[in-house]
Amino acid sequence: MIKMILEKDVEKIKAYDEIGIDRIFLDLEINGKMERQGGLDTVISDHTIDDVVRARKVTNNADLLVRINPIHERSGEEVLSVIDAGADIIMLPMFKTKKEVETFIQLVNGAAKTSLLLETSEALARVDEILEVEGIDEIHVGLNDLHLALGLTFMFELMSGSLLEYLTDKFKAKGIEFGIGGVSRVGTGMLKADNILNEHVRLGSTRVILSRAFKDMNMDPSSLKAEVLEIDKVVCDAKKKSELELLKSRIELREQVKAIVSKTLNGSNS
Repeated sequence: MIKMILEKDVEKIKAYDEIGIDRIFLDLEINGKMERQGGLDTVISDHTIDDVVRARKVTNNADLLVRINPIHERSGEEVLSVIDAGADIIMLPMFKTKKEVETFIQLVNGAAKTSLLLETSEALARVDEILEVEGIDEIHVGLNDLHLALGLTFMFELMSGSLLEYLTDKFKAKGIEFGIGGVSRVGTGMLKADNILNEHVRLGSTRVILSRAFKDMNMDPSSLKAEVLEIDKVVCDAKKKSELELLKSRIELREQVKAIVSKTLNGSNS
């Protein structure tokens, strides 16, 4: 499982790079983000192109992934600056049309790997024509913005239902590698990380974002490495499970999500 973490602090990036985190994630996306996520318990980054340059200088083992803004009138300049700064992978968020994806692929022009962040209802509805575009190296399903776009209560409702299976079957049919949302440290979070990672394995996901729980200010590098190895162990164990065992885990995840949604809705109605 490829693990990525959002970070711009150079010293932390050095530590993440040394302990075996696969990707350092720099986030330049700002256009429209405050309108979508303002007031929610989400991260709105303040990363800059200079942060990408600094990250490149200290990253020796991990790949550098940079999320740009959705396609706009200056996307060409933005993509070139990210390439010049040393990005290994460039991620396009909030796309809605096949044309936007085609434009993105053309702008990158093979200078870096291309990653699509599928997180709009329009992209969901148009997924078949979007997947016709040549040059898509990978796709990540953004559970946070996609659940907001669909008017859902909790982002993991997408994982507990059949919608993700619908999408991931299409990715696999096209031979495109993919990832899904994020995961907290094993033993923490609203949902059991074990169940989330089991579902990743069942669906064929090979990428996940490590949540803020991995960035505890009090966590030293050795403790962080142990937490990352715990993720690897859960994934390794999941790959050894039978289909029946993975389906049982899926049912457990569905029940956990159902309880969280029910509690949230009842709380909002009280």
